[in-house]
Amino acid sequence: MAEELSSVLQAVRQRVEPTDAEHERLEQAAREVIDRAEAALEERGIDGDVMLVGSTARNTWIAGDRDVDVFVRFPPDTDRETLESVGLEIGHAVLPDGHEEYAEHPYVVGEVDGYDVDLVPCYDVKEATAIQSAVDRTPFHTEYLQARLDDDLADDVRLAKAFLKGIGVYGSDLRTQGFSGYLTELLVLEHGGFRPLIEAAAEWHPPVRFDPEDHGAATFDDDLVVIDPTDPERNVAAALSTANLARFQHYARELLADPRESLFEPADSDPLDPPAVRAAFDERGTTPVAMTFETPDLVDDDLYPQLEKSLDGIRGLLDQHGFDVLRAAAFADERAVLLFELEVAERPAIERHVGPPVHVREHAEGFYEKYADSDVYGPFVRDDRYVVERTREFRTAEELLESDAIYEVALGTDVESALRSAYSTLVGPAVSELTANFGTELARYLDPKP
Repeated sequence: MAEELSSVLQAVRQRVEPTDAEHERLEQAAREVIDRAEAALEERGIDGDVMLVGSTARNTWIAGDRDVDVFVRFPPDTDRETLESVGLEIGHAVLPDGHEEYAEHPYVVGEVDGYDVDLVPCYDVKEATAIQSAVDRTPFHTEYLQARLDDDLADDVRLAKAFLKGIGVYGSDLRTQGFSGYLTELLVLEHGGFRPLIEAAAEWHPPVRFDPEDHGAATFDDDLVVIDPTDPERNVAAALSTANLARFQHYARELLADPRESLFEPADSDPLDPPAVRAAFDERGTTPVAMTFETPDLVDDDLYPQLEKSLDGIRGLLDQHGFDVLRAAAFADERAVLLFELEVAERPAIERHVGPPVHVREHAEGFYEKYADSDVYGPFVRDDRYVVERTREFRTAEELLESDAIYEVALGTDVESALRSAYSTLVGPAVSELTANFGTELARYLDPKP
């Protein structure tokens, strides 16, 4: 098995390592961007500098990647308004056809010679603990790893990134909640290569902690903790979800037990058509319900936390009313979807409501008097308590989801606004209509993998 794993890793290594020609083209594009940015700084009389950062600077990018990240560093006494406004000026000067995006502050994204370029302003602080914006750490990350990653470790980082992409857990955005490039590089460096990382991960018992520079002091309540070697108050793995750490461990064991190149290659499910969706839910004997609405105009890092919050809130509401959610999922394109798969779709006309023990006189008498002359069954005594059987407010999940009760649970702010504006409810076979936009997502939902 060891030889088989070595053979697989060698084959993948050859596939993911950029060619000399690719290196040359990327270096030319990066040099062009840096030269333009340095000229723009000089024209404006700013005592700053320009730095290539990220995987392109650290030589850990994968063949076929076409991303170039360049930071324009401003003196630390620059006020935020100037950093943002002049940073955008320089961005547009370097990337005249680019557009603005926003993280902690705005930056410009564009294209040069076929490469996707992010031009980001930041502060040129002396150490990462003195940052004035979150992106100020990035140059320190680049310098730290450039000094420690040799060619062999860089090759192993490429293997690790390909593996994480193949199993769907690469990316620290709030939609993915996976491994960032920096986290991947630190883990490979910490373990001395990809293979020892995989062998170690297969045996991890979270919480797992690594502290490359022995900072020691800070504590974090996360399943995986990797103390930032440039900033002891930061866990580099903070964005990683519990589920994605578990997936990484699962597939690490898979790779060791049955080495194969397919684990390094993302494989999306073929989209399902409406008959296939209807047949799948019929076979499961469950009832799917979905709420669809116009997707709020938000970046993914703001949208997906709101969708998850709303999904959790409404799932709890359905459970509270006895509809027993088996599983739930959120999708988004031009329209967003909150999908719930129910074990129970319809409830009886009445529900049981249990009151206080009879011996708790004040509360018991209040309960009895409230219901004694009302249109309910009872009150009667069951064990030591008063009980009534009253008319159920919502007999079907559809009635509940189309009521104002959904606004009584925790929802994402913008999702709630979108729901209040307009939404549609799909029940049972009607959920198959979602295949027009979400056939692949439904395929993944109905054939879940680790």
